[in-house]
Amino acid sequence: MYLTREEELILAGEYGYALQKAMEILVALGEIYGADRLIPIKSAQIAGVSYKNIGDAGMEFLRDLLNAGAKVSVYTTLNPAGVGNEEFMEKQKEILSIYKAMGIEVTSTCTPYYGANMPKFGDHLAWSESSAVSFANSIMGARTNREGGPSSLAAAIVGKTPNYGLHLEKNRKATVIVEVQAKIKNFVDYSLLGYHLGKLLKDDVPYFKGLKPEKTDHLKELGASMAATGSTALYHVEGETPEYKTAVEDKLDRIQVDDEELKEVKEKYNADWGEIDAILIGCPHASIHEVKEIAELLKMRKRPLKIPLFITASRVVKCLADSLGYTEVIERYNGRIITDACLIVSPIEDWYKGIATNSGKASFYFSSAGLKVRLDNTDDLILKAP
Repeated sequence: MYLTREEELILAGEYGYALQKAMEILVALGEIYGADRLIPIKSAQIAGVSYKNIGDAGMEFLRDLLNAGAKVSVYTTLNPAGVGNEEFMEKQKEILSIYKAMGIEVTSTCTPYYGANMPKFGDHLAWSESSAVSFANSIMGARTNREGGPSSLAAAIVGKTPNYGLHLEKNRKATVIVEVQAKIKNFVDYSLLGYHLGKLLKDDVPYFKGLKPEKTDHLKELGASMAATGSTALYHVEGETPEYKTAVEDKLDRIQVDDEELKEVKEKYNADWGEIDAILIGCPHASIHEVKEIAELLKMRKRPLKIPLFITASRVVKCLADSLGYTEVIERYNGRIITDACLIVSPIEDWYKGIATNSGKASFYFSSAGLKVRLDNTDDLILKAP
């Protein structure tokens, strides 16, 4: 891999230990994946935030980098943090303080594009959260690989990333055509479709025919569920996503998805309401449109929910919800908007036995943690819950 004179000096330690370690990570990745050089990035989004995930060893790694003078050189935000007991939260706060001292904006969200970390078409990024990567690549037309926590942090420090994978035009072409024959209308339908295809396609780049999403939130959920059960980081939807016109070149294999295949997924996550003790909406973090929909549905109920409703969202969305009156409605009906956090990366299995959600991604991870799961559309979750 070609390095400029400055990059060689960084790798040799002439600019200090922190930059040297970051460059070592990037060069190792570049050599593994056959990158020809490093390219500048516009922003980074870092995973490895929750104490549940990185533990004391991860904290020590971050602290050593900070003590060595690590500072990010591009605009950088974080993935959601975890929530837990007092001891957990002390550790979590320490992790966030380390990141903040590195110059990172600690707006911890998997939807950074709802705030200031909003790339434009063609921008090169180093993002790590799977649903954010899918959204940036597919819906915004930016370019990022699915980075790990250390590699996204290294890229943020150096301001560059290896030029391979989805940074290259040739790798952004579709590899399979998906003909959607199932009736796909609402949010949960896109969850089911993404869940099914993630397991089927793994890391393919699908090109969808027959999809007519009413909302961007639907595409957000499609990509999130595919990335959770598989590793799809880019997809194209005919007539909808920005690169669809140039995505198909040669004759590709085709697969068809019908209602019966999605029904199988729905039946897998069909826990009875008697087994559910909380509702989660906002995986990925909810948009203001989703929050508005929830508030309006709650007002249709005659009484508050008997089980708690948690809506995870970014600070930007929470501020909008506060100012527009949605937060007050949600809290009146036993709901709560939680910011900067994710229940998936929290010890939720210690608190609840069953979760109802509209997210295929959340369903996959909650069931993996041993919880009962009910996967349903937003209006059914709100109107039919006890």
